[in-house]
Amino acid sequence: MDSLLIYGSYGYTGRLIAREAVSRGGSPVVAGRNAREVTRQADELGVEGRTFELTDDVSATLQRFDAVVNCAGPFVKTVDPIVDACLETGTDYLDITGEFRVFERLRQRDDEARAAGVTLLPGVGFDVVPSDCLAAFLSEQLPSATTLSLGIKARGPLSRGTARTALEQFGSDGVVRRNGRLIKVPPAFRTREIDFGVGPEHAVTIPWGDVVTAARSTGIESIEVYAAMPSWLTRAMATTDSLGWLVDRRPVKPLLERLIDTRVDGPDARERARDTAVVWGEAVDESTGQRARARVRTPNPYTLTAEATVSAAERILDGRDRTHAPVPAGFQTPSSAFGPEFVLELEGTTREVLETPVAVDEADRSPVESDD
Repeated sequence: MDSLLIYGSYGYTGRLIAREAVSRGGSPVVAGRNAREVTRQADELGVEGRTFELTDDVSATLQRFDAVVNCAGPFVKTVDPIVDACLETGTDYLDITGEFRVFERLRQRDDEARAAGVTLLPGVGFDVVPSDCLAAFLSEQLPSATTLSLGIKARGPLSRGTARTALEQFGSDGVVRRNGRLIKVPPAFRTREIDFGVGPEHAVTIPWGDVVTAARSTGIESIEVYAAMPSWLTRAMATTDSLGWLVDRRPVKPLLERLIDTRVDGPDARERARDTAVVWGEAVDESTGQRARARVRTPNPYTLTAEATVSAAERILDGRDRTHAPVPAGFQTPSSAFGPEFVLELEGTTREVLETPVAVDEADRSPVESDD
């Protein structure tokens, strides 16, 4: 992977990704705006380092690279200058965002990217590889599905970047997809019980990136994403919209950012080895009542992110070299780029089918026995 640049490589998740790339025999160029951190990481890994700000001439740096992985969040603040440079230089773009606004912004640049022959592939980590691949799988099981619900259950410490992104989003609206449109909703807009494998658990809607990506992957126009959490936390979430003004005031927000920077890093190797996550999904054809349900179990989200990101970058670069089928230009999702089985190629990831659609007699719209 000599033609790969990793920007924001010295952050918690960036470090995992860079190490994974080097462990596979690659030579990525690590990069960021902190010269001391870049030099330290480059020396440790035995690779080249580059230091630049996103206010610099990013195109001049990217013109020698076939692909760039953006690991610098919050991504809503970093995506535009890097993507602008990618479209100018013909460099394929990947990132590890989970921010639905970033997905939507890149979706709106689909035509521009196609014209430039550039692949825009955000969300190649835990956000949103497992959920996107599960959504595409369920759509294959039930092509007539009109609604899609996804659920996430993950435990363990957050990385610094994830915590800072969560702080940026504190007090902001939720979002769901209704009839092809993104609709703002209050925090904790809807709750439901979801079985992640140990019985029904309380879950609440969250603004996960699949409200954009799953629509691209499946064509389903009504999508909600839930996260497992205690009911008391759901009640707390319902009040955050009234507290958002407080977090944004000085000196509250800078203080919280400093606390995150000094107290938060991310799970250590032992915690990553112990932690797992589950993604649940349900596709429904509301006109017939047919349903398809499944679950995907994964390793720790940060472990999966490192492996999935490097695998996605390898696929992109191999497509350029014609050793694999090229990934289409334009806005892509993990499953539209690599297929719904991509997630199962990652170590320690399994899929469990919970319910398959029952054949329906079109004469009376009632379920009938299948010949299969």
